[in-house]
Amino acid sequence: MTSAVVDIPDQTGRVALVTGANSGLGLETTKALLKSGATVVMGCRSLQRGESARQSLLERNYPPSVDLIALDLADLESINQAAKTLKSQYGRIDLLINNAGVMATPHTLSKQGLELQFAVNHLGHMALSLALLPLLSSQPGARVVTVTSGVQYMGRIAWDDLQGEQRYDRWAAYAQSKLANVMFALELDKRARAARIDVASLLAHPGLARTNLQPASVAANQSWQEAFAYRLMDPMFQSAAMGSLPQLHAATSPTAHGGEQYGPRFNFRGYPKRCRIAASALKDAERQRLWSVSEQLLRDRGAALTAIIDD
Repeated sequence: MTSAVVDIPDQTGRVALVTGANSGLGLETTKALLKSGATVVMGCRSLQRGESARQSLLERNYPPSVDLIALDLADLESINQAAKTLKSQYGRIDLLINNAGVMATPHTLSKQGLELQFAVNHLGHMALSLALLPLLSSQPGARVVTVTSGVQYMGRIAWDDLQGEQRYDRWAAYAQSKLANVMFALELDKRARAARIDVASLLAHPGLARTNLQPASVAANQSWQEAFAYRLMDPMFQSAAMGSLPQLHAATSPTAHGGEQYGPRFNFRGYPKRCRIAASALKDAERQRLWSVSEQLLRDRGAALTAIIDD
């Protein structure tokens, strides 16, 4: 694999939704899918930044089959509205790339009062995936790719304090949310199979990739130590284009299958390969527990979930 585009099969006729598509991994994923023939809907929290990115693509002669939708994963009302818009405008989704995320933020609450990292990284993408499942299940070979992180291996689910109300550590909360990504994606794949729904759920992690997450974290926390650490680690980081390859492979490769995870060949950097999944995410009872707790949190706050893969 020599580029982010060469080995992607023709995606002509397919519709892809990429969350967080205006920068970083999401923008690189959008570029590659456009070049492969897909229609790409850019899901962006800021329509202004999303439109700026979309116009930049058009000015650089990318295919015009790129659209924009308002999507704030910290707001379940926004997720519900985005799902309705996608249904009315497209009536189908072939690929859902759950790419957007926040990292190591100060203790902050989502619009519905949930800890921001758990809300955006895990619950928002779970709500979106389940709301779009009817559109995905109507398309043969549909895939959901959830983007996690290598910190999944250090994560644990704080069952007694999911929202960090008793004690909040921003990095522990981030690791929890990224482990939750893995647990959700695996459980979604398992439930889709059991329901005989042709939707594969896969995982990808980018290794160490330069995106807006690092400067955003530094700015939010005003941490000179974190800024200094990133400068020291800079030679280890790869480009956002390289970091996007695992999720592109998971989304499009005929050799990638549901329940698998792809990451850089050398863990931090490199071309994608299938990689191991955090051991704690392989426990059925833990995944089912997280699914049940998360589903209840979402329903209590008005998320529009589908019931077609419930137990």
